[in-house]
Amino acid sequence: MITKTQADPLFAAKLTPYRSLSSRGQTVLIGVIAAMAAIPSMVFYSLGAWPIVGFMGLDVLGMWLALRWSNRQTRRFEEVTLWPNRLEVREVSPAGKQTTTAFDPHRTRLIVDRDYDEKTLALYLRNDGGDYELGSFLAASEKASFAKVFGTALRRARR
Repeated sequence: MITKTQADPLFAAKLTPYRSLSSRGQTVLIGVIAAMAAIPSMVFYSLGAWPIVGFMGLDVLGMWLALRWSNRQTRRFEEVTLWPNRLEVREVSPAGKQTTTAFDPHRTRLIVDRDYDEKTLALYLRNDGGDYELGSFLAASEKASFAKVFGTALRRARR
C-alpha cells in the first residue's frame, strides 16, 4: 500500500524561460526588419552601390538567426520535485537531453545570491557535493518568487 506521503511530492515546479515574442510576433518582426532594410537597399542600388544590398540582406539574415536561436533556447526547462526524503532536479536542454540530479533535502540548503539592492542574482542548492544553480534563465523577480516558495517547502521537508 502506498501512502500519500510516499507518492505525492511536497513541492513540484517547472521552471521555464520567459518568452517575450510569440512565433507569429517573430515572423512579423522579421518582416518589418526586411521592409526597413529594403528601403535603404533600393536607394543605394539606384545610386550604383549595389553591394550594400547584400550587406542589408546579411543584417536581416543575422536577425532571423538570432531570433531562431532565442526561440530554441525557450525549449529548455527544469523540473524541481521535493519529497520528504528526496529532492530531484530534472534539467532538459533545448535539444531534449535530460539530466536528473538528486539531493537529500536534510543535507541541502537553498542559497540565494543577492546584490546590494537585494535583487536576486542566482539560486543555488548547496550540499556536501558543492553548489548546483537553479533557474539560471529566470528573471530576478521570478528567482525571488521561486526562492520564497521553494525555501518554505524545503524547510517543511526537513521537519
